[in-house]
Amino acid sequence: PDDHVRGAETARLIVEYADFECHYCAVTNVRLSGLKARRVFRHFPVRSKHPRAWACACAAEAASRQGRFWELHDALYADQGRIEDPHLWEHARNLGLDVERFDRDRHSQEVAARVQRDFQAGVRAGVVTTPTLFLGGEAHAGPPDSSLLARIAG
Repeated sequence: PDDHVRGAETARLIVEYADFECHYCAVTNVRLSGLKARRVFRHFPVRSKHPRAWACACAAEAASRQGRFWELHDALYADQGRIEDPHLWEHARNLGLDVERFDRDRHSQEVAARVQRDFQAGVRAGVVTTPTLFLGGEAHAGPPDSSLLARIAG
């Protein structure tokens, strides 16, 4: 019930495990954004390759606590070169968030547990790389190709 979902309830469901610092995830975001799909986003921060991935996931969860998850999601993917703390605070201000609350929330145990829960769910589902998309229970690693995009579009 607390998944991050956007898109019409009648659209084809796709579950996406992704990392905000991953270039391939940003490419995937662009490719999926034009489709009429129901997207579920789950965090899969690969800290060994992307040292800011965890911080960005926690920032997105903190934004979610103020009703702005998807807005920060889009901002992070639109400008992956600006994901250090000063830029996260700038994004929060630009979205009209209470920056003090945002900063407090992104460092909270509750937010860390939420990100960890998504990550663990991905591990249990067999995710080993980002992005990994699930369509009809079938995993697809890497950015979606034209064939998968056509299947998603229905």
